[in-house]
Amino acid sequence: MSLKIKVIWKYSLLLLVLKLMSCSGLEDELVYMDKDAPVENRVHDLVMRMTLEEKINQLSMKSLNQLQLDEKGEVTTESLENLFNGQSIGCLESPFVEHEKIAKFSAAADKYLRENTRLGIPAIQIAECLHGQMALGATIFPQAIAQGSSWDPELIRAMGSIIAKEASSAGVDQALSPLFDLAIDHRYGRVEECYGEDVFLVSEMGKAFVTGMQGDPEITKKHIPENKLMCTAKHFVAYSTPQAGINIAPAVIGERDLRSQHLVPFEKAVKDANIYSIMPGYHEVDGVPVHASKWLLTDILRGEWGFNGYIFSDYTALNMLQNFHHTASDKQETAKQAIIAGVDLEAPSQYAYGELKELVESGDLDEEIVDTAVKRILLAKFKAGLFDSPYTVPTNREEKIHTLEHIAHAQKMAEESVILLKNMDQLLPFDKTKLGSIAVIGPNADQVQFGDYSVTKSNDYGITLLDGIKQLVGDNVKVNYARGCGITDLDKSGIEEAVRIAKNNDVVVLAIGGTSIIYSGIGWGNDKLDKHNTCGEGLDRTTLTPPGVQPELIRALHETGKPIVLVMIHGRPYSINWEKENIPAIIEAWYPGEQGGLAIANILFGEVNPSGKLPVSVPRSVGHMPSISAHKPSAKGYYRQRGTLENPGRDYVFSTPDPLFCFGHGLSYTEFEYSNLKIESKELQTGEPLRITCDVKNIGDIKGKEVVQLYLNDKVSSVTTPVKMLKGFRKIEIEPGESKLVSFEINFNELSLWNQEMKKLVEPGEFDVLVGSSSEDIRLKDTFNISKQ
Repeated sequence: MSLKIKVIWKYSLLLLVLKLMSCSGLEDELVYMDKDAPVENRVHDLVMRMTLEEKINQLSMKSLNQLQLDEKGEVTTESLENLFNGQSIGCLESPFVEHEKIAKFSAAADKYLRENTRLGIPAIQIAECLHGQMALGATIFPQAIAQGSSWDPELIRAMGSIIAKEASSAGVDQALSPLFDLAIDHRYGRVEECYGEDVFLVSEMGKAFVTGMQGDPEITKKHIPENKLMCTAKHFVAYSTPQAGINIAPAVIGERDLRSQHLVPFEKAVKDANIYSIMPGYHEVDGVPVHASKWLLTDILRGEWGFNGYIFSDYTALNMLQNFHHTASDKQETAKQAIIAGVDLEAPSQYAYGELKELVESGDLDEEIVDTAVKRILLAKFKAGLFDSPYTVPTNREEKIHTLEHIAHAQKMAEESVILLKNMDQLLPFDKTKLGSIAVIGPNADQVQFGDYSVTKSNDYGITLLDGIKQLVGDNVKVNYARGCGITDLDKSGIEEAVRIAKNNDVVVLAIGGTSIIYSGIGWGNDKLDKHNTCGEGLDRTTLTPPGVQPELIRALHETGKPIVLVMIHGRPYSINWEKENIPAIIEAWYPGEQGGLAIANILFGEVNPSGKLPVSVPRSVGHMPSISAHKPSAKGYYRQRGTLENPGRDYVFSTPDPLFCFGHGLSYTEFEYSNLKIESKELQTGEPLRITCDVKNIGDIKGKEVVQLYLNDKVSSVTTPVKMLKGFRKIEIEPGESKLVSFEINFNELSLWNQEMKKLVEPGEFDVLVGSSSEDIRLKDTFNISKQ
């Protein structure tokens, strides 16, 4: 039977079934509207009632931004009709406007879809929620790279829950967050959106975000709880390692590295966190665009891992199959490639999937493929409770957003993410009782920087470093300010004033850095003083030095002889070789969120003891990348390995391949002593977890938090493995003189590798256990064996 005849036969059978249902009165038994019916039955019943056109609409998205308000502040009927025209839709995009306005749009759209479409199918409203809902009035948390610097999954889990509470109160159902990409190439502009370079760290932080935002995985297997959101894992897979660091460029990577590194965080998101949605990257892997890769989207994601959510295309990614990657000659071929590969929903609007109707009716595509995609989206809608809980604007909406509790959590996250990179002669913390005046200088001293995926850059929505310092010191210390220079412009005229002010103050706090693109035209604040954004999507760089004339400002202030604290507020690591050698104190703050200025001030003056650790290795230059802790034995060079401690051997002609600052590095105002490393079983049996303990003591004078890091090294293996792999970390708070027992339990499967036959297994042999304060500051070491069976 030909496909075309098969389609005609299916339609004839469907008409017969509907006629029989009409004769028996079954047309009134709307199983899909019965909240007590099994979800699978509701999905099946609804799909059976849908026309082909209605199904295809479920595979598409529109934007609420097209709605309009009348003079009374109500959504106009005309704008609703223009947007929907009596047809339901799969997803709706949340606009980047005021939280209250989004809530009005959501309520009007939800009501229309339930009452003015044939089957009353509601839409999933999606929103950007990477470090806060992208809406004016919502709490702005530190950017993802800063979240990773906290090394505290519980903080991230709590943040995810807060964001879900705020966004759901405006009618949002799904977040296009978080990222499970590995930040390895710092030229790439989206480093700021990543949790870090390491597979284990990214997995743990990402899972914490998802479980905080979605809820307990055991619960979300059945439904999404109230005040929670579905999550989307981005960007599947190896998107963050583009050729030459250029956004959307090919990921040149072998299958073993893909499976050993980049796929791992996504697999854990699926299996451990039950994530509801996956977004493929724009890029290609091994010559195949991910949006057209059946191997990645179906064979691995669904076949190997059992993912049962839906795949949400990146914006215009299907268009790119035809007009960028050139793997499809027209819209129909584009649609077939994507939907057969496994892409369920096309965003942000219908470009290729509008051709599905003709493809099915002509017999070129089996309607069952369309049905499968529709069922996945409807399954998410039913589990999210969209059919059973119509959205109305909460009467207490204001009590759910930007509360004192949420603001306090944003500040706590900022304080725990700020990293003290250098503190020569204990310049920090400042003593405000002994400080007469302070110069606060730099392009980011009096300008908030929230990072990409925030709706504003206005100082009205956050605390600048200058304001944070002023709030903290009050009238006790005189504070003087100079901008010095811009972020990217080449005007040096302000440097002279900055030098003059620096000379007349006791100390200098110099706030340099970058600025990132946002996706809206509101709240730009003072950023138009600079010509270019320096980080964010599509903003890739060929150098890693501070942009513009900022290096000249730093050197000019250094020549004054005044003690300087360099504070970096930006989205990607900087190769600050000269600054590391010449500036006595250096702080890495990333984009610290709306409370960032106060959080940094608290650390400068010792109100908070810094506890952030680098989630990435900082390379000495672009030419040193990739510079990661989990590198292979050969990555540092053969001659270097043969050298001695006194004569380490040859590497680069004029440089060392070692990072400027290593992964996991971060100083404290106190000191910690490690001791008593114990491995429960030195001969590990198959399936047995690895249990390790050690003692950590605060031998300083003040309370502090330490991130205890556990690394493993597989000493001999059938394929090469990294010299050290992070397999555990604990952030603990310890009082002066107090000692705490730190415990690790590592799942046996964490010791596995992909062998030469591309099979995942744990090989017998000896492993090193390395415990310390960073990837290079290893304090304790021991070994264990995995027994042969």
